[in-house]
Amino acid sequence: MKILITGKNGQLGWELVNRAPANDVEVYAFDSGELDITDSLSVQDKFTMVQPDVVINTAAYTAVDKAESDNEGAFLVNEQGAINLAQACKKFNARLLHVSTDFVFDGTKHSPYLTTDTPNPLGVYGASKLAGERGIQNVLPEAVIVRTAWVYSSHGNNFVKTMLRLMQEKPQLGVVSNQIGTPTYAAGLADWLWRVSDNNHVKGLYHWTDAGVASWYDFAVAIQELALEKGILKNEIPVRPIYAEQYPTPAKRPAFSVIDKTSAEKDSGLQTTHWRKQLSVMLDKLAK
Repeated sequence: MKILITGKNGQLGWELVNRAPANDVEVYAFDSGELDITDSLSVQDKFTMVQPDVVINTAAYTAVDKAESDNEGAFLVNEQGAINLAQACKKFNARLLHVSTDFVFDGTKHSPYLTTDTPNPLGVYGASKLAGERGIQNVLPEAVIVRTAWVYSSHGNNFVKTMLRLMQEKPQLGVVSNQIGTPTYAAGLADWLWRVSDNNHVKGLYHWTDAGVASWYDFAVAIQELALEKGILKNEIPVRPIYAEQYPTPAKRPAFSVIDKTSAEKDSGLQTTHWRKQLSVMLDKLAK
């Protein structure tokens, strides 16, 4: 089976390449310099060369705050890029697995968001990702679209690595406590994508994160506790809860973005793992 992966240098793309099944899979992974998904000719060229059976799209414009002043750039990648891939998949008879985001929701709900809940993005990033979802669905209704949240990995830049750096540099930290969600270890999402990549019965919209619930503050506290246990950090510093209103950003974030994983677990046969356990696994990799 030939698998084409976009965005290979991102956290999820990197985990997908490194966790590819050993047998019966040929992986063709490209970064944005090698495959520009906003350029339909570039997409057609790569599809002609690879003749993929499955395409996993992890390429995205993810600069949430920058998107507020770069509407065109965000929509070009997240909407038009997604449509270009869907059109090529239709032409070459390939399955498409596309990664989206919790930012399609406004965060006003108080129970986990279902795939059937009505999206209402708060900013440009969420709106551009939602437009990408809808563009794909119009071209390729059987495509798999999986929304995720709070992604981190031992590769690339993310909240976990930022916290570890700041905990070494600062005498104390304030971390937002009134935004609630669930961290997602990119390796776990990669395993889910590989599990469903050869299952034609899996189609449509899904949600996937790790299990459990946390605020960014809870996540930061756990990062410090586990990093001290593993010898990644030497000294403990005070970590205090603050409100998002004390730390204004150009883009408004959902206050609540826990998403329901029931259908993703049922249709894949994979169970989510609690976020703290996944964080421990990732920190062990970082420690090595």
